[in-house]
Amino acid sequence: MKKLLILLLILTSCSDNNNQKKNDSEYTDFTTIFEKSNGQETSTYEETIQYYTNLAERYREISIKEIGETDSGKPLHIVTLSTDNSGDDFEALRSNNRIILINNGIHPGESDGIDATMLLYRDLVQGKIKTPKQTVLVTIPIYNVGGSLNRNSNTRTNQNGPKEYGFRGNARNYDLNRDFIKCDTKNAKTFAKIFHLVQPDVFIDNHVSNGADYQYTLTHLFTQHNKLGGKLGDYLHNQIMPQLEQKLADKSWDITPYVNVFNRTPDSGFSQFMDSPRYSTGYTTLFNTLGMMVETHMLKPYKQRVEGTYEVMKSMIEITEEQGDKISALRHEQTKTWQSGDNYAITWTIDTTKSSTLQFKGYEGEMIKSDLTGAQRLKYDRNKPFTKAIEYQNYFVPTAEVTIPKAYIIPHGWYNVIDLLKLNNVELTQLKKDTTLTVESYKIKDYQTRTSAYEGHYPHYNTKVKLTEEKLTFRQGDYIINTDQSAIRYLIETLEPIASDSFFNWNFFDTILQQKEGFSPYVWEDRAKLLLKTNPKLQIEYNIKVSYDEEFANNWYAQLDWIHKKSKHYEKSHLQYPVYRLNQ
Repeated sequence: MKKLLILLLILTSCSDNNNQKKNDSEYTDFTTIFEKSNGQETSTYEETIQYYTNLAERYREISIKEIGETDSGKPLHIVTLSTDNSGDDFEALRSNNRIILINNGIHPGESDGIDATMLLYRDLVQGKIKTPKQTVLVTIPIYNVGGSLNRNSNTRTNQNGPKEYGFRGNARNYDLNRDFIKCDTKNAKTFAKIFHLVQPDVFIDNHVSNGADYQYTLTHLFTQHNKLGGKLGDYLHNQIMPQLEQKLADKSWDITPYVNVFNRTPDSGFSQFMDSPRYSTGYTTLFNTLGMMVETHMLKPYKQRVEGTYEVMKSMIEITEEQGDKISALRHEQTKTWQSGDNYAITWTIDTTKSSTLQFKGYEGEMIKSDLTGAQRLKYDRNKPFTKAIEYQNYFVPTAEVTIPKAYIIPHGWYNVIDLLKLNNVELTQLKKDTTLTVESYKIKDYQTRTSAYEGHYPHYNTKVKLTEEKLTFRQGDYIINTDQSAIRYLIETLEPIASDSFFNWNFFDTILQQKEGFSPYVWEDRAKLLLKTNPKLQIEYNIKVSYDEEFANNWYAQLDWIHKKSKHYEKSHLQYPVYRLNQ
């Protein structure tokens, strides 16, 4: 009996050892699809999530977590890499670390970052490259899940690989890199949740560029430094950007600013791209995060592009590790840059008095007659590379400013806006009773509207407002939002109607643009005559307008409408912007 028991124990032990070896073997091969295909293919959504799941099961430094919904019906994930074993407890992680958030696959056809980040995480935990001690990495493996599932080999018309890839539009055909402020998609709402959970110091969004041909595999698109503002903007422009360029040069990787041209050669110079808050780095700027996009060149081989993206991220990790204390101090200081009563720049244009000079590596190009259309077409000659000094316009100046109020007031009926403010961690207080306050009030004076659909909207632009002071009674439950909070920039950029990506310009308040009550001409004309007769000042104003405005004089309805708008019958809510400014 004793011998039988010993034999059973031996067999069980062997079985356990075999199972252990089998389990270990599942994790020893972390070769990616990209590597197995010799740089010709990219991982699918399912393969990508499984890869990170396997890494997380094998290495304690990595954790993977489902977080929030997407329009595709599948969840978003975040994958965290931390050497202090805090998992994804970001409150704990922030106390001793800087955090880099990496976003991949916002345009799934631009898959370079998807594969590069898989390689990066593996190499870090396996010790192939130096693991940062005080820098935590968080990645969204594939942000546009719906687009990633819509795989094809044709829609990236100009792009050199991979063999198959995802589609630019998401499951509802939104371009997610235009949705960060308006948040029409579940993807964008989940991103906001992730962003405020993680609170990254540095944000990297990986892309592939279009528009011109040149020698570089890599270009960078940092958030515009004047718009970022303060000492943090200067630091980004004068230290972070040149340090990244130098680190890559030391590794024999040339990089240049994003080449912002289309269908022309860049050798005559170009300007920096202005990333307004609809874009990822424009959005993250509102919370003083150092944001950049990696833009690889579409015509370079896929293997080369992925390797370049890897090196950019690796270099940004090194910079964050080296400059962590400085980054934290400047980000903290930046929160005090703007306060109530200060002027805040709301729209921007190129500063023509300043520019930088790039030693740009391009190809000669010329306009020749097309054999196909007979028109002039652009043709690059890769047998004629050049390096020449070109002008890079990367300084911007404000075209409009607003004075920051002490608070904004929003009636609680505008829940569509209030919900987005809450999503972005804005602190709001509701009135406990009806309250009369002296506020600044905007009337919409003028605006223009796109005539073609754009990302589910017909946005407004060139908005003009008239500001007046008045005493109004607000109801119990209406919201007061103090600007003395970390979301101050987000509040200004969304609630000031003239801002380029304001909620007004994104059509959130379009119901105020439509007059709800009107008049029947056969009834109103008699009343209009009486109104003019009993109001001599208005009669004089009417006579002058008829005398000097020929179009008005020849339009009887316009005359009746003008008088109606001067009367007590005209509704106060028409063109009345329902967000008010409080300065007391």
